[in-house]
Amino acid sequence: MHYISGILFWISTGLLVPVILLLIYFFVRALILTGAFFSQYIDRQRTQKQMHPAIEALTVDNLNNLTEHIPAKTRSLFVLYLKQLLDAGHNLPKIEKILTEYESAADHDLSISKILTKMGPMLGLMGTLIPMGPALVGLSMGDIASMAYNMQVAFATTVIGLFSSAVGFATQQAKQRWYINELNDLEYVANIIKTKYQS
Repeated sequence: MHYISGILFWISTGLLVPVILLLIYFFVRALILTGAFFSQYIDRQRTQKQMHPAIEALTVDNLNNLTEHIPAKTRSLFVLYLKQLLDAGHNLPKIEKILTEYESAADHDLSISKILTKMGPMLGLMGTLIPMGPALVGLSMGDIASMAYNMQVAFATTVIGLFSSAVGFATQQAKQRWYINELNDLEYVANIIKTKYQS
């Protein structure tokens, strides 16, 4: 039993470096995601301000005028797929395909947020527990310096993991609301198009 526990100890200790490297990677991704999120937020606010009144007033009669309200420069998924809907015309199967592709693109954009939300606490917990073994060994041997170093690593990994998870959770919640509202608008436009070409 002593040998088995020794093997487990060395395996867990060997995982500390990969865990720390992954936490640093996720921390950098969280910072990048934060910047991209605020850029996307500003772009979305500008787009919604221009597009929302036109969509609210949309009818079969003024459907062709909707293109005049589409911003020329934007990276919005909503605008990209709205253009595809308007270009699809009376091709109803293509309209359904475009809506499905929008849902897939939105889910893909949420992927990094989901990964940070789930993996951040996992890696943070691993980074907390792994140094605790050497810290307890140092304590039992009276090596306070070693114990203090390992505890410092444990607390640092916890903080980085929670930070990454918090960024992922916040951006995921906000983006999900955005995409649900935008999908509702796209479905509304699709229904207007279907009504126009079925009448």
